[in-house]
Amino acid sequence: MKYHELDPSPTEKIEFHLSRYKFIPRKAGCYVLSSLDGHILYIGQSKDLYRRFQQHLEDSEKTGPTLEGRVYLFHYILYEELNLFTLERTWLNQFSAAHGVIPILNKVDSPVA
Repeated sequence: MKYHELDPSPTEKIEFHLSRYKFIPRKAGCYVLSSLDGHILYIGQSKDLYRRFQQHLEDSEKTGPTLEGRVYLFHYILYEELNLFTLERTWLNQFSAAHGVIPILNKVDSPVA
């Protein structure tokens, strides 16, 4: 599944590289890590996208190769902090409905609450 198939789709994207973190807002939102061709490798949410982007860059699992490609893009949508879990859950459900599993780099489903 590609990031643009999510509903609602992420509205912004930036290269997943250390030189790009300064362009990420310090705001709440949901995000997708994708391969160069847009295939979803990870779905997440954060109260501070800027900080979360940096954390992922420090994670060798997120920066290394996977069976489905290497993370190349960080797609995001700014979202109300109160509803972050709902949007993340919605995106994970959409992905799971299409593939029967969660994205390769996600270890657990998001909370239902």
